[in-house]
Amino acid sequence: MARQTGAIARRLLQDCMADGLSVDNALARLAVYIDKRTSAAQLADIALDMRPSQAPERCWLEHMATRLRDKPSAFDDVRRTAACVSHDRGNGETAAMAVERLAGSFDRAAAISPAASVQLSSLGDEDRLSATTGEIALWLERQGILGARKHILDIGCGIGRLEHALGAMAGCIVGIDISPRMIAIARRRCAGVANVKFRLTSGLDLGDFADQSFDDVLALDSFPYLVLAGVAERHFGEIARVLRPGGMAAVLNYSYRTSDIDSRDINRLARAYRMEVLVDGEMPFGSWDGTAFLIRRGGGT
Repeated sequence: MARQTGAIARRLLQDCMADGLSVDNALARLAVYIDKRTSAAQLADIALDMRPSQAPERCWLEHMATRLRDKPSAFDDVRRTAACVSHDRGNGETAAMAVERLAGSFDRAAAISPAASVQLSSLGDEDRLSATTGEIALWLERQGILGARKHILDIGCGIGRLEHALGAMAGCIVGIDISPRMIAIARRRCAGVANVKFRLTSGLDLGDFADQSFDDVLALDSFPYLVLAGVAERHFGEIARVLRPGGMAAVLNYSYRTSDIDSRDINRLARAYRMEVLVDGEMPFGSWDGTAFLIRRGGGT
């Protein structure tokens, strides 16, 4: 078992280096895929034993080992957080059942680590989470999504990280989520932000909102769970409905499959709902390995 786990860890580390991932993002992958019986110290030893010939790879692995040895409890918390959420859909599980299960899963994850529950690569560190959130906010601003008069919907707002960061950059932001615990955390986090509202949602559609009621829509790492529950295409149509003409939707991670598959799905859905894909599967962030899609509804000036 130990030999098999070591082989899996080495292969995963090699893939992370080949993909150009940061150490933090690679640690998140280890937390998800490596058997929990393998300790952080053992993983550090595996990283150091790899001894690649290239200096940048050796430096990367040494940094990985240092992080694992210096903060084993943080790595264990990320593992526990990740383990709360199953990405497999049970036989006979309806969309409503899947959403209910996921809501409970994210409640439990947020109780362990609010930061890691919305971004595993933060390793539960609020400063790391804020740094990535700031990078995302800057990207959104560059796309023209933000503005003092903009009315924005955030699907899967989690603990309110975007609302806290973007409150001063938008007219009004409405954050929705299926997790009561996350909504409660978000309300505390944004207690002093007057133009932010949070609502618990069914997770099945956007039926609480009228046609053409938002200038822009955000979906940060929420669509993978809509895909899992079988309601992603319904939500895509709902986004087209609630967007005003010319409004944009930023989908940051459509699923956890390959970017080619996600791009095909996004382009197919955009055509079906007469929307235009402006950004098609780019990875513009340095501190997070999310894949960005930007879609615009027709009819704007």
